[in-house]
Amino acid sequence: MYNPQLDTFICVVEAGSFNKAAEKLYISPPAVIKQINLLEESLDLQLFVRTHRGLQLTEAGRSLYQDAKYIIQYCKDSVTRAKNAMQETKNVIRIGTSPMTPAQVLVDLWPKLQEYCPGIKFKLVPFDNTPENAREILANLGQNIDVIAGIFDETMLQLRQCNGLEISREPICCAVSVHHRLAQKDRLTVQDLYGEKMMLMRRGWSHYVDLLRDDLWKNHPQIQIVDFDFYNVNAFNQCENNNYVLMAVNNWSYVHPLLKILPLDWNYMIPFGLLHSPTPSPVVKQFLKAVKKATQK
Repeated sequence: MYNPQLDTFICVVEAGSFNKAAEKLYISPPAVIKQINLLEESLDLQLFVRTHRGLQLTEAGRSLYQDAKYIIQYCKDSVTRAKNAMQETKNVIRIGTSPMTPAQVLVDLWPKLQEYCPGIKFKLVPFDNTPENAREILANLGQNIDVIAGIFDETMLQLRQCNGLEISREPICCAVSVHHRLAQKDRLTVQDLYGEKMMLMRRGWSHYVDLLRDDLWKNHPQIQIVDFDFYNVNAFNQCENNNYVLMAVNNWSYVHPLLKILPLDWNYMIPFGLLHSPTPSPVVKQFLKAVKKATQK
């Protein structure tokens, strides 16, 4: 589905030379050079500058390298999705899972869901939590994944072109490294955060986070806000490596083994529930009704 010479190109870039790439690919250096030459000819681009000091990427090569991994993974995922589609049955709910979107809430509801929605089956579909996947998967819910559990609000739903079924309101907590001074506490006050750098998603991602941001900016300037663009494991690594404080929810307790999630004495909360297509299939509609019934108090 894609030019396999892209694999060789990526290997050369990451190895730094034709000889090292040949060793990794278990082929000869001339074979590697031939593949790169054929790729450059087919694309009508110069990808490398060959010098006596080694290889250097051209601007075109640098641009292609940034996109090539995504192209390859997308093609592989397309084949996987096609194979999955052949195995689907009409009573299967495909649940997307990632470290940031665990399916535990649905596992906990399983007995009630079977009672309210007999014959329903779950199929867990793991995915990499990347910005590209977030855009593609959430905008196309119902095609390969039916529902994803996570935090959301109307701002986020409009941004991602999907709908959400609210199950609960989750308190906004903070994650800190187990080595952080605050990790010894069981609960925090906002004053405990004075002097700290707190990671918050950029403005415009969530109305609820923006309310918290405005409160901290206006009433607690002693807390320095650090913006970031996307919740994934890298954000948790940044928190742990830099000894920052990260806005989190309890559902993410097991995302990073070296972080501890602590509740705070404030009233900020964010909706948690199931993201789904604006036009769900009949079986997904039935499932969502069962979830709503199972979570009513």
